[in-house]
Formats: sequence, C-alpha cells, structure tokens
Amino acid sequence: MSVAPAPVQVRETSIRELHRLRLPLPPPEFPLVWEPGDEVELRPVAEIEDRIAVLNVVLARTAGVSSEHAMKWMFEAHLVDRLTRPEWDFVVDGTGDPGSFALHREALFALSWLLGIALDLDPLLPAPAAFAERLPSVADGESFTAWRQRTLAAPRDPGVAAAQLDLYYCLDWSYLHARQHKLAPPGEVDSDAIGQRRWALEWAVVFDGPYHGAAPVWDQVDLST
Repeated sequence: MSVAPAPVQVRETSIRELHRLRLPLPPPEFPLVWEPGDEVELRPVAEIEDRIAVLNVVLARTAGVSSEHAMKWMFEAHLVDRLTRPEWDFVVDGTGDPGSFALHREALFALSWLLGIALDLDPLLPAPAAFAERLPSVADGESFTAWRQRTLAAPRDPGVAAAQLDLYYCLDWSYLHARQHKLAPPGEVDSDAIGQRRWALEWAVVFDGPYHGAAPVWDQVDLST
C-alpha cells in the first residue's frame, strides 16, 4: 500500500470538475472518501480481471448468448464461484431484469480503465462500442486464458484511482440530485451509468485506515451515501 493523496485537495479538484460540468454541488458536510494519512491500493490485477470476466459473461447473456454456452465458458475459466447469487440466477436461467444487468457495461468500463484496458473515463461519454473488442469474446469461444494473454494490463497508480473514485463519488450525488430536480445531464451519460462506474471504483480501490473496514465483496459495496 501507499499513502493516499491529500483528500481535501482531491475533493477541491472534484468540485472544480463539477463546476466545469455545471452540475449541482454536494453540501459542505459531504464526507470525504478517505482521511489524511490513510493508505490506498488496488485489488490484485487477477481479482479485477476475474470480475471483468464475470461481468462480461453477464453482459453476453443480455445480448443473447445461451445459458449453456455462458456456463461452459465460466466452468472452463474456473470462475463459477465468482458469480454473485443474482448473477448466478441470471446466467443460469435468466432470472432478473436484463436491463438492470445490461447497466453493468459501465461498471465493466470503469474496471477496464483501472487496468489500462480503457484509456479514458470521461463522465460525459458512455463506454464506446469498440470497447467490446477489448473484452473476452464469449460468443466466439475465446478462453479466459487467451484473453489475458492478448491483454496487457497496465494498472493505474492507486493515488490516481483514488482521485477518480472521489470524483465519481461526487458525481453520483450530483447526478442523482439533478435527476430528482429534473435537470438534464451535461453529456450522454446518465445517473445510472455514473453509479455503475462508482460501484466499480468503490470495489476496486482499497483503503486502510482507522475508519475503513475490510474490502467489500462485489454485491455488498455501499452506495448509499
């Protein structure tokens, strides 16, 4: 782990970005994500790659890949135990709302940004269509191992990732506030996409300090604040 960047200065930068985007600003008492002196790191690359693969299979199911094909891919990748209960139910028998699972594309995009697979996490733009080419091709039978071999992960600096998390923490509040007040978003990305990106960053960026507990599992990330 390394010492996280100064949280107050990071927050000032995030607020300036909200100003630039002409978005509502959170209240002065809006909490910091971490405290001075806290340490930060990314989850291991292999763990982030596993989550990318799982979300990619979930998205493949929303695009029409059969449950048999999807589960065969998961078994061969040794990732079946990485599925959450809702993911399992959806991949196996289609239980759940496909539209909700399709939103994970933006979480997948944020995780890929953390590994340098995606180059820019612009809050105004959705994940580009060409982004799919950088992911495992489940429909075509590309194995998890083959995908990892053709993808050269270049993990972001943990301090840079922490600053991005703070920005999306603020953006999440701002976009939800704007939606509640029927304000148009500044770009092509809506509050659901912002929330998905924040989810991925909250899961992958791990802090150590007096006010941080154990890193949460994927489906227990707290997005209530």
